[in-house]
Amino acid sequence: MTGTDLLTISGLTKAYPGVVANDDVSFSIKPGEVHALLGENGAGKSTLVKMIYGLVKPDSGTMQLHGQPFAPTEPRAARAAGVAMVFQHFSLFEALDVAENIALGMENPPPMRMLAKEILEVSETYGLPLDPYRLVGDLSAGERQRVEIIRCLLQNPRLFIMDEPTSVLTPQEVGILFDTLEQLKEEGTSILYISHKLEEIRTLCDSATILRLGKKVATCNPREETARAMAEMMVGTTLHQPERTPHATSDVALELKSLSIPSANPFGTSLKDVTLNVHRGEIVGIGGVAGNGQDELTAALSGEMPTAPRDIVFSGLPIGDLGPNARRRLGVLAAPEERLGHAAAPDMSLTENALLTGAIREKLSARGFLNWGATEAFANMIIADFDVRTPGPDNAARSLSGGNLQKFVIGREILQRPEVLVVNQPTWGVDAAAAADIRQALLDLASAGAAIIVISQDLDELMEIADRFAALNEGRLTKAVPAQGLTVDEIGLMMGGAHDMHEAQLHEDASGETAL
Repeated sequence: MTGTDLLTISGLTKAYPGVVANDDVSFSIKPGEVHALLGENGAGKSTLVKMIYGLVKPDSGTMQLHGQPFAPTEPRAARAAGVAMVFQHFSLFEALDVAENIALGMENPPPMRMLAKEILEVSETYGLPLDPYRLVGDLSAGERQRVEIIRCLLQNPRLFIMDEPTSVLTPQEVGILFDTLEQLKEEGTSILYISHKLEEIRTLCDSATILRLGKKVATCNPREETARAMAEMMVGTTLHQPERTPHATSDVALELKSLSIPSANPFGTSLKDVTLNVHRGEIVGIGGVAGNGQDELTAALSGEMPTAPRDIVFSGLPIGDLGPNARRRLGVLAAPEERLGHAAAPDMSLTENALLTGAIREKLSARGFLNWGATEAFANMIIADFDVRTPGPDNAARSLSGGNLQKFVIGREILQRPEVLVVNQPTWGVDAAAAADIRQALLDLASAGAAIIVISQDLDELMEIADRFAALNEGRLTKAVPAQGLTVDEIGLMMGGAHDMHEAQLHEDASGETAL
């Protein structure tokens, strides 16, 4: 480590009851460097950046910024020193406009008219188009991320921390973001970049620090490594690649018949004439830019948003008007995108969370009495089978890292042996090894005869496991087509709202442009 480093971290250690989150971690970031921070879920990445940003106080170790001691006691102090952070989960108010949201994140915001002018100037400078007067509730996920980024850029940061910044972006939006980050790099801003998308790391980053179980285990130049090699550094073993022998049958397990339903969220997207058949043994992948009806479709399929009975048919039985528990009895299960607060109760233990959705199919209660022994055994089975990193089933759901909670939620549903499973963003924020395990579990479930719908913004994931692919656009679902052989351009056309691939391709050929 030299005096030219922007940030120097020396021996940072942070322990919580039952786990050492960071153990004597040291590394440095140079000015104008894009530095990746890699590791499995629970490896200590979030704790480390929280110490840099002043959200967590280290137990021991030191930091230096610009060669001076740096120990922020709160985010305000970190921002004042030139450190900005865009979190994986956006903190925006949907009922306020862009300028009002940005003002809330500033210590001394200027008058709104002047702030709106500054927002426009920064958005134009960095190629991030944004209208300061638009309601956040009307913005796409990519546009919401721009709000967070511009809020940080108005602080003129010297170190920019980004946590899973592309998890909700289309390929086109990823390109725009990378152009912005390259521009910041050229201006001398350093970027600490956390992502599980290793090909992105190879494209963007100059160096990488790899954590495993709280310790730094390696550093590398990502451009000189394969994605697989970096993943194996993270897990310390050979990475398993999902495998499957297709077992799709002609037996239709689930039918959606011209499903139309208004969104319960005033800023949501209503479903319009959604039609789909899913066969036993088949995985249907549904892609699309965030905010195009994914949450509404999940809620309709899970029973949280009842519909007319014959809008949804399971094995010939109309179930559109049935609630979640009635559908679970039949074998129709779902796992929503929002894991903390929707898929899991934050302050309940893992045992209690196992009970919440497993009580019916796992027979965890009888005659009004709960069988706590069987419930704890079920929770322990989920923890063991899906490698959930936690001291035990008595720990609260909120104590788990995002990726470990995701493994618990998905495992809880898969282990109930559903006949139909609907999952929304099954590997969001999950490391490469855990993502491979979750995908393999979904493939195995399909091979056993289950019908599966995977709603995801990860197109690579969908192409890896789906038999057929469809796209949501403004609440409408394209026709499902075989996933094998689909090109990026064809997928882009479908995500842009092309419902007939043949007609869309003719239009593209005639215009010479992809209709996105």
